[in-house]
Amino acid sequence: MEIKDHLLKGPNVKLVKSPNHSGVFKAGDLDTIIMHYTAAPSVKSAINTLTNPKVKASAHLIIGRDGSVIQLIPFNVISWHAGQSSYKGRVGYNNYSIGIEIDNAGPLTPSGDVFRAWFGQTYDKNEVIQARHRNETELKYWHTYTAEQIEVVREICDLLIDEYNLKFILGHEEISPGRKFDPGPAFPLDRFRDGLLKSNRDDDDDDTPLEKRVSASKLNIRVSPDSNAAMAAVPLLQGHKVTVLEQNGEWVKVKTEIEGWVSAKFLSNG
Repeated sequence: MEIKDHLLKGPNVKLVKSPNHSGVFKAGDLDTIIMHYTAAPSVKSAINTLTNPKVKASAHLIIGRDGSVIQLIPFNVISWHAGQSSYKGRVGYNNYSIGIEIDNAGPLTPSGDVFRAWFGQTYDKNEVIQARHRNETELKYWHTYTAEQIEVVREICDLLIDEYNLKFILGHEEISPGRKFDPGPAFPLDRFRDGLLKSNRDDDDDDTPLEKRVSASKLNIRVSPDSNAAMAAVPLLQGHKVTVLEQNGEWVKVKTEIEGWVSAKFLSNG
């Protein structure tokens, strides 16, 4: 695949124009990719929604289960995929990002021997994982992504980063926490962006050590950076090694077997 005149070119790429967009990005504003799941029964359904002028939503790309790609909006034009959104002081992510929608049902509910999506379609257990969302505490069932999807999205992101000098890859769940849950825990978002962005991950905070250890005898890990927030898991014990994902004032988001927020003063360098 290649990018030419702000359009993706390749044997499995199709252009379906959506009227749902604004003007071109302001110079220097575009620096982010936002990952979404479609939460729709099919690519066709997602296309119908994201090209419907009454819906007032769109994205730059839709990725099918087989790795096929539909482009709706040129990469230099603002699409309407982020909605109300903010992250690290920046608001309105439509104005700063390329939106990629991946054909995936999202959260599922057990229904006998199968799992049901919000729109009624059912999925076999071999298409489902049980996992904890980064913004929640309970385990839930989620529709899996295909290997073809992940590989194609990786290739596209690599092209976009090179073409537009992009700095960040975020999930819709990170810019609209509590309102949105995509791409969800079935998508390996942290590993994915680490591999693509390397030293440019997150906020480029190079003076924050990646690995730290718990220095307190016990350290509460919470679902948000608030001492009154719910616990994400049982307390971490002294010496437990964690990976720092981001910082918010006196709190840092860490990853071990789970993710949550802890008080930064109780961590020491790994």
